Order: sequence, then C-alpha cells, then structure tokens
Amino acid sequence: MKRTLQVLLFFLLNVGVLNAQKDKPLFPQTPGMVSYTYRNSFAKDVAATLDTLKQLGITDMEFSNLFKRTASDIRKMLDERGMICSSFGVGYPDLTTKTREVGENAKTLGAKYVRVAWVPHDGPFTFEVAQQTAKDFNAAGKILKDEFGITFCYHNHGYEFEPYENGTLFDYIMKNTEPKYVSFEIDILWTFFPGQDPAKLIAKYPKRFKLLHLKDLRKGVSGNNSGGTAVENDVALGTGQLDIPGILKAAKKAGIKHYYIEDESPDYSKQVPQTMAYLKGLTY
Repeated sequence: MKRTLQVLLFFLLNVGVLNAQKDKPLFPQTPGMVSYTYRNSFAKDVAATLDTLKQLGITDMEFSNLFKRTASDIRKMLDERGMICSSFGVGYPDLTTKTREVGENAKTLGAKYVRVAWVPHDGPFTFEVAQQTAKDFNAAGKILKDEFGITFCYHNHGYEFEPYENGTLFDYIMKNTEPKYVSFEIDILWTFFPGQDPAKLIAKYPKRFKLLHLKDLRKGVSGNNSGGTAVENDVALGTGQLDIPGILKAAKKAGIKHYYIEDESPDYSKQVPQTMAYLKGLTY
C-alpha cells in the first residue's frame, strides 16, 4: 500500500511539473521595435510616435534613422518616456567613412550596438564583395569597440547566402570577421527567404548572434537570393511560413540579447498588436 501511494505521489508531482512547463511562456519579455516599422510616422512626429509605442508597451528601440533630429534630441525624448535605444542602425558608407561620428551618435543615444543591414553591390553578391565586406567590418568594429565600447552587428539580408565552397558567402563573412569586433543580428525573414533555416543558423553560430529581427513571410511566397520582396509580404508573426517557436527556442539557447519587431507592411498598425499578442500567447 505504501509503495502504491509513493508511486501515485511521484506520478502526480511529475504530471504537475509537466503541466507547469507546458504553461511556461516561451517569450516572456516585451519585444523591442525597429524604427523602420513606423518610419512614416517617425518622419512626421518623433515624439508622438514614441508615445504610441510606449502605449503598446514598447520600451526598447532600434533606431535606423535619426529622422532629421540629433541623437541628443532623440535621447532626451526616450529618457522622458522611460525608453531606451539599444541599437543604432546606419548605412554601410557611414560605417566605413564616418565610423567615429557613428560611434558618437550611438553613445549619445545610449546604444550598445551599431548595426548595418545592407552591403552595396550590383547583381549577385560576389566573393570579392564579401572579402571587402569582412575587411571593412573588422576595421569599423575595432574602432567602435576600442574607442566607444560599442559592439558592431551585421544584419543579414538574404543575398549573402550565395553558394561558396562548402557553404555560403555568409559563412565566409562569419569566419573571416573577428568575433571580438564583429557580431551579427539575424533577420529571420531574410534568412528563411533565400532557403536557409534560421534556427539551424543560430545553432551553427550560437556565440555570434546578439540581436534578432522578428518578422514573418506571407504564405505561398517563394524566396530567392535577391534580398528583396514586396513589403506586403511581411505579415503578423504566426500567420506566415516561419517556425517562430522553433526559432525562439534556438535564440534563447544561444543567449540572444535583444529582439525587435520589424514589419515593413503598410498594415503595420494592425499587424504589430497581432504580433505582440501572438508572442505573449506562446508557451512550452
């Protein structure tokens, strides 16, 4: 009888633990936001747009534009609302020719990361461009880290997955950049679109990815290595083709620091709340 009670107690306790685990939030934090999602609104009124985002519960920003304001202006508006800018996105030319100005602006904003999301190139991305890109990233990343304490991140955009040797040109850039000076921001749509698996890519390079763009691709849309698709193909998370739970599990295991919603669709005002509700409802 005693043995039966022990077995029953063990069973009940373990079932309880399993049920508790099933109800555990997969994504417990509130995501950040890429300013590009609200680019049209920011262009008209930065302060009012920040108010809108704060009302949604967003407090972590990745600015990819200063919207004709100074970094000090934006920092003041963020501070007044209890918000932060954790990442500052700039263009490739500014990264390579105005590195210290970029570092100063990022420092003023309070950003810990500087991000570039596009490497200029004509036609397919080539080995020669990838080779120069790695050199430029190492040089700029060193200045940002040594002089400003800021981590440089490259945001993939799809074209880097051209085949090269036993992998891709993205692998080449990854392997030929110095981890001390160059990290990465994975855009999960622009990883999936050219036929890659975002969760597997994170697992392949678990120590290099620091930031992540949350976005989903409309069902039925086929991808390629162009790095471009219609903005209408950005859909609310959980309604598209990507395995969001699988990606988030891989990202959590890798210790990714910041997650930002990026929705390029004209329907962003409707889709962003859907995305946030979807993330909040994920459990495992």
